[in-house]
Amino acid sequence: MSGLAPFSAVTTLTAKGPGRYSGAIHAGWTIAGKPNGGYLLGMLARAAAAQGPHEHVIAASAHYLRSPEPGPVDIEATLLRAGRSASQLRTRMLQNGEPCIEALITTSELENERKPYWSAAAPEPGSAGFGESVRLPARTPLGAPVTIMEQVDVRIEPGFLGFTAGMPSGRGELRGWLALPGGEPFDPASLVFAVDGFPPATFDVEPTGWVPTVELTVYVRALPAPGPVRVLQRAQLIDAQRVDEACWIWDSTGRLVAHGTQLAGIRLG
Repeated sequence: MSGLAPFSAVTTLTAKGPGRYSGAIHAGWTIAGKPNGGYLLGMLARAAAAQGPHEHVIAASAHYLRSPEPGPVDIEATLLRAGRSASQLRTRMLQNGEPCIEALITTSELENERKPYWSAAAPEPGSAGFGESVRLPARTPLGAPVTIMEQVDVRIEPGFLGFTAGMPSGRGELRGWLALPGGEPFDPASLVFAVDGFPPATFDVEPTGWVPTVELTVYVRALPAPGPVRVLQRAQLIDAQRVDEACWIWDSTGRLVAHGTQLAGIRLG
């Protein structure tokens, strides 16, 4: 397990004053040298939980202004409203005084015992198990380094591996599993990352380079059971060099624990 950087460690923050925190972006959690957007939003979720009266992030919406480099960052968290069952905060990440990400975050207290009242509209999870799925290498189909894949364990179901052999199906859909370094259990902040933890589903349409996140919205619905999470990543529309994708996350018991959407840049052809 040497060389692994747990999510809890790479999102650790130090309080520097009222609403002010410092942290460090880990070089291992990058794609072609750029930090993963869900990882960065997970850091902001940590700040919001520390600043507000509730422990768990349940909703986060982030706009990515510029990509920070690995290294020190500052985070600001402002409590907008402290409610009895939920609170709202404004957060932002800065590097060298320049804003990188702005996010609104809602916090509350999540449960893991209660069953959903209704979930008929949710898609069906995949069928292949974690051990049946194939771990992806730390590079894109075009050969760009994906250092974060040396940290997390991303596995794709056998029926969705065509893009790895240069034969995307055209469905724009990836199904599989995600595990944190060293088998660390997921919590609400790392579920925020999980919604952006898979390769772009556009790989199942056409190989591309980096697909940078422009906006990311995440909902965390329940505390997950221990173990890896099952992931469905689906591209919905590619137009004007932008793609919007939807992602669903189920825990090891099959409960839907998080989902979200993002808008990202993409260049095809």
